[in-house]
Amino acid sequence: MKYPQARRLSLVDHLHGHPVPDPYRWLEDPAAPETRAWQQAQDRLWREHAATLPLRDRFEARLVELSAVGMVTPPLWRGERRFHLSQSAGQEHPVLHLDDRPVLDPARLDPSGLTTLDGWQPDHDGRLVAYQLSRRGDERAELYVLDLATGEPVDGPIGGCRYSPVAWLPGGAGFYYVRFRQGVYLHRLGDPADVEVFSRGPVAYGLQASGDGRWLTITAGTRAGNGAWLADLSAGDPARLGPRAVHEEGRERDARTEAAVGPDGRLYVLTDQDAPRRRLCVAGTEEPSAWKELVPEDGGAVLGAFTVLDGGRLLVARTRHAVGEIGVHDAATGEWLAEVPLPGSGTVTALTSRPDGGHEAWFGYTDAVTPGEVWRYDARDGVVTRWATAPGHVPFTEVESHHVEYASADGTRVRMVVSALPGRAGPRPAILTGYGGFGVPLTPAYAADSRAWVEAGGVLAVAHLRGGGEEGESWHRDGMLDRKPNVFADFEAAAGKLVADGWTEPGRLAAWGESNGGLLVGAVLTRRPDLFAAVVCSAGLLDMVRYERSGLGPSWAPEYGSAADPEQLAWLLGYSPYHHVREGTAYPATLFTVSGGDSRVDPMHARKMCAALQRATSAEGPVLLRHEPDVGHGARAVSRSITLAADVLAFAAAHTGLTGP
Repeated sequence: MKYPQARRLSLVDHLHGHPVPDPYRWLEDPAAPETRAWQQAQDRLWREHAATLPLRDRFEARLVELSAVGMVTPPLWRGERRFHLSQSAGQEHPVLHLDDRPVLDPARLDPSGLTTLDGWQPDHDGRLVAYQLSRRGDERAELYVLDLATGEPVDGPIGGCRYSPVAWLPGGAGFYYVRFRQGVYLHRLGDPADVEVFSRGPVAYGLQASGDGRWLTITAGTRAGNGAWLADLSAGDPARLGPRAVHEEGRERDARTEAAVGPDGRLYVLTDQDAPRRRLCVAGTEEPSAWKELVPEDGGAVLGAFTVLDGGRLLVARTRHAVGEIGVHDAATGEWLAEVPLPGSGTVTALTSRPDGGHEAWFGYTDAVTPGEVWRYDARDGVVTRWATAPGHVPFTEVESHHVEYASADGTRVRMVVSALPGRAGPRPAILTGYGGFGVPLTPAYAADSRAWVEAGGVLAVAHLRGGGEEGESWHRDGMLDRKPNVFADFEAAAGKLVADGWTEPGRLAAWGESNGGLLVGAVLTRRPDLFAAVVCSAGLLDMVRYERSGLGPSWAPEYGSAADPEQLAWLLGYSPYHHVREGTAYPATLFTVSGGDSRVDPMHARKMCAALQRATSAEGPVLLRHEPDVGHGARAVSRSITLAADVLAFAAAHTGLTGP
C-alpha cells in the first residue's frame, strides 16, 4: 500500500536528560495546509480500503436491526411527576419524557443530529428542568432552563458547563452548577451575573441537593482523592454557603468520598478511605465529619449506589467481579437482611427512589443478551417486577458467555468474559478488548456491535484489567502512574490465554480499545506486535509526553503522571506508543479512528502515530486512519454509531479471517 507522504522532522526535545524525538509534530496543527492535505489523502486511502471489506454491508444491516431495541432509563421523581429518557427505533438520540409525554428531543432542536442532550435536572417541584446541550461533539455544553408547562426555554444559555451537575434551590428561583474545573457557581433565574460560591482550584467538582432542598453536598478533587463538604441552604444567603467539612481536604489524596443527606435526615458518606472496595458511613448533619461505619466493606464486591426507603430499609448496589447485585440492609444498624432478585448475571445501571423515600425503588438492568430495562422493587413485600422494557424488539441468536480466570506476568489473577456462539470448537477469529484506567469497570451490557460480531461467528473477549474498577480502588491504583505497565501485561496475558485455551490464534486475533483503551492497544501494539493480526485504536492517547498540552490532558496527570516531573516523564517514556515505534517491525493491520470534534483526546495523537507506523512497518497489513468530522468523544447519533461500528467490525473481520455466519 502506498501511503501519503509525511515529512519527517529531525526535531528532538531534551527533557530532564532524556532526548525525545518528535518527527511528526507538524501534524499537531489540524488547520495547517500541510496537515489538511495529508488528512485528505488519508481519508481517500481509508475509503478505498473500506470499499474492499467484504462484510461491511452485512454488518451495517445487522447493526441497524440490533440497534432498533432503543433504550429506557429508571424514573426520576418530583412528587407525582416522573422523568425518564426513552429512545425508540429510528430516533437518533434519547428523548426526555415527563410522565409519558416527550418534552425535550435533541433531534427536533437540530434535525442534523449533531446536537446531544448531555445532562438534565428538574427542580424540586418538577415545574422547570435545567438541561445541557452540546454540538458537533465538542461536549462544551451550554445550560438552559425549560418551563415544562409552556415547553419554552426561560433562561440560558450558560456556557462552560461540561457535564455539570445541577442542584436546585427550593422554589426553583435558581440553582448551583459547576463551571468546568473552576468551581461551583450560583445562578439566579433571569440574572446573568452568576456568583462563585466554592472553589478548590482546577479540579473536578460534584454537587447534590437533598430531596427537600435544604442540604447541599459538594465534592472537589481528582480520581486519586477528593474532599467533601456539607452546606445548610436554610441558613441564609445562598451565595454564602459556609460549608463544613465531611472529609477533610488534607486527606483528599488518600480517598474518594461522596456524601448525601437522605430522606431520614442523616448524612450518608460513601468512601474508600481504609476500604478499597468502599464502605457506607453515616453522620448527623450537625457534625458532618463525625461519621461512623454503617455498612462495612465487602471483601469480594465493590459498593456502589444506595438509596433509603421507608420502613428502615436501605438498598445497596454492589458489583462482584463486575456482576451487579443489590442487597437490602437495616438502615439503622446496617445489618444485611436480604438480596434483591435480579433478572440475571448482569449490570445494575441505576438505582432510584422518591426524594422523600417511599416504599418503592427502581433500577436499570442489562447484560450481554438483554437490552436495558427497568425493574421495580417494593420494600413492603420484597417483590421485584419488570417496570419498563426497551421499546424495540429484535430476535437474537443464542450466545454463551464463559467466565475465565488467568495469571498475568507477575502472577496476579485477572478475570475475563469470553462470548461466542454455542456448539463451536477450534480457533476462530476473535476480538479482545479492555480499558484498564480511571477506576472504570467494564461490566456486562447489551451492545449491538458485540452481538453482531459474535453472531457472525467471532469470539469476543472482555478483560477486566488492573487500572479499572472491577475489584475496587486497590485494583485501580495497581494500574496507574508508575504501575501502568501492569495494565498492558494483563492484556497481553489475556491474549495468551485465548490462544492457549483454543479460542483463537495470533493470526486470527484483533485488539480493540477506545480512549484510555486506545492507549492500551497502542502500547501493546508496540510492545508485542506478534500477538495480533489486527488492531483498532479509537480516540486513543498515543503521545504520552505531550498529552497534557491538548484536550482534557491536564486533568489526567493524577492518573498517568506528568512530563513536567523528571521521575514521571521516565514512566511515560517507558510505554508511550508514539515513542516506541521501531523501523522495520512487522506491525499488525491497524486502524485508527478519530472524531474531528473530540475535545477530550486530540486527534493529533492518531495522526502522529499513524504517520510513524506507516513509515516503520515491514508487514503487508495496512495502517489506516478513519477521520469523522462533526462528532466527538462521547454521545453521537445512532446512525453515526452504526456506520463507525460497521467499519471497525468489517476491518477486524477482513484481517482475522472472519467470513460471516
